[in-house]
Amino acid sequence: MRHTVIAALCLAGTAGLSACNRTSDAEVQRAIQSVNVIDETNLNDIMLTVGDPKEAVAYFTKASSENPDRIDLKRGLAKSLIRAQRPAEAATVWQAVVASPEGTMDDRVTLADAYIRTNDWKKAEAELNRIPPTHETFERYRLEAMVADSRKDWKKADSFYEIAAGMTTQPSGVYNNWGFSKLSRQDYAGAELLFVRALTYDDTLFTAKNNLVMARGAQRKYDLPVVPMTQTEKAELLYTLALTALKKGDTAVGKALLQDAISTHPQHFEAAVRSLAALEA
Repeated sequence: MRHTVIAALCLAGTAGLSACNRTSDAEVQRAIQSVNVIDETNLNDIMLTVGDPKEAVAYFTKASSENPDRIDLKRGLAKSLIRAQRPAEAATVWQAVVASPEGTMDDRVTLADAYIRTNDWKKAEAELNRIPPTHETFERYRLEAMVADSRKDWKKADSFYEIAAGMTTQPSGVYNNWGFSKLSRQDYAGAELLFVRALTYDDTLFTAKNNLVMARGAQRKYDLPVVPMTQTEKAELLYTLALTALKKGDTAVGKALLQDAISTHPQHFEAAVRSLAALEA
């Protein structure tokens, strides 16, 4: 590609040939550097999105060590470490990014996210408290809601979840998290409504389907909700409903649901078979 670009600079007819002869070495180098920047930017984007997480970590580790002043490469390394399920290391890199002159409030929000992934809620809260109220982003409010949840400050959690949901066109994840918060408070009816709302935005979100079944089962609603589901998902949801019924003491219902789950699953459903065998024993 680089040879093509240099040739394009030179081969522009007869007049172009004479102009090319007068092209200085510095101009040629600038052209090559421009191509390098484009190539590197494309590669960085690929590594951050579709590249293998381990390969991305190796790539950005090498690149950032060779260019220690490049804050964009440090960000790439931190993001790659998150993708590779190494949040503690990512937090260390984000700390360096935040401490640099080029660090932004968005970087601080992402540092808080890394702390949450390591279950360090106090540090996450401290970072969020350092962010001015004027920095209003979806990610910031999503994390604020989770931190409030961890403190069981339900009023703040509800407020932050509502704000976050209003700041994105794809709020299914927010509604699912909010519903799970309601579930943990034993507000099963409120949780059910939020899981249904999550599925109106993304009816493929199996976590929300499973949580919805748990919320309904906790209210002794033992029929499956009317939501799109595959045959395997239906079996899994019946199994979740069966376990919920058993926890409520409704043994006969739980047993019947386990049998339904086994007969519904397109393959051998080992977990349901074991649970049913334990019940019958």
